[in-house]
Amino acid sequence: MNLNFFFEVLIGGLLSGVMYALVAIGFVLIYKASGVFNFAQGAMVFFAALTCVGMVDQFGLSLWLAVPLTIVVMIMLGIAIERVVLRPLVNQPEITLFMATIGLAFFIEGLAQLVWGAQVHKLELPIEDVPSEYLMEKFNILVSQFDIMAAGVCALLVTTLALMFAKTKVGRALRAVADDHQAALAVGIPLQRIWAVLWAVAGLVALVAGMLWGARNGVQFALTFVALKALPVLILGGFTSMPGAIIGGLIIGASEKMAEVYIGPLVGGGIEGWFPYVLALLFLLVRPEGLFGEKIIRRI
Repeated sequence: MNLNFFFEVLIGGLLSGVMYALVAIGFVLIYKASGVFNFAQGAMVFFAALTCVGMVDQFGLSLWLAVPLTIVVMIMLGIAIERVVLRPLVNQPEITLFMATIGLAFFIEGLAQLVWGAQVHKLELPIEDVPSEYLMEKFNILVSQFDIMAAGVCALLVTTLALMFAKTKVGRALRAVADDHQAALAVGIPLQRIWAVLWAVAGLVALVAGMLWGARNGVQFALTFVALKALPVLILGGFTSMPGAIIGGLIIGASEKMAEVYIGPLVGGGIEGWFPYVLALLFLLVRPEGLFGEKIIRRI
């Protein structure tokens, strides 16, 4: 086995896994604090990327101006979702909330294409998709400079979120809400305001994920399916754990690339599309709650 090629595949998979983890964290944020599985997260990724590139293409804005404007739009979208969709459905069955997010996903997808058009857009970030000269010269390994920078941006955002949850007053309130809604209300934590903050942060996460995936694959409707790649990540890591989302993303990214390169030629290709789901299914049989998920004990 060529070790250099093996490490190229492994590192490439791990870097892709970091971007999968970023999408998964958008799910974790909402699910952990409100118990809502946000099926609309993929639509938010698409909406964010299309809004940003639409401002550049149609209004002639620079990317540096379009990004902060899109951040404002996504924060407003997150707050509006909480106020219009989530708040009226508080204390409703989980399946009701889930169905509401499915409807929300179709609405956001339609709204994005109504405002900005349905054609494919090219998003150019100031990061070249060329092999890293340092890794090439030092280790003779071909790894995309774009993948490295994208993984660095994702890691920075995840670290910032982790510090916010651990060190700030808002973060402590978020953790209290996640642990027990009623207890949080009893000590005066404004539940609805906390949920609004969470949806706003989920919108920001969607923007970063949308820009990175949009720069790689083009800003198009297919971006909505990026969220589906987060499902195996969530199954492996647990639906309520940010560290689990990161570890799960790395496992899925690395295994997907390894399967594509080493198993794909034996089965005829296309394995990267379904292998993560098979891996997640097998993992469900062993540990349904995920690596970092909490075991649920129900008394009957």
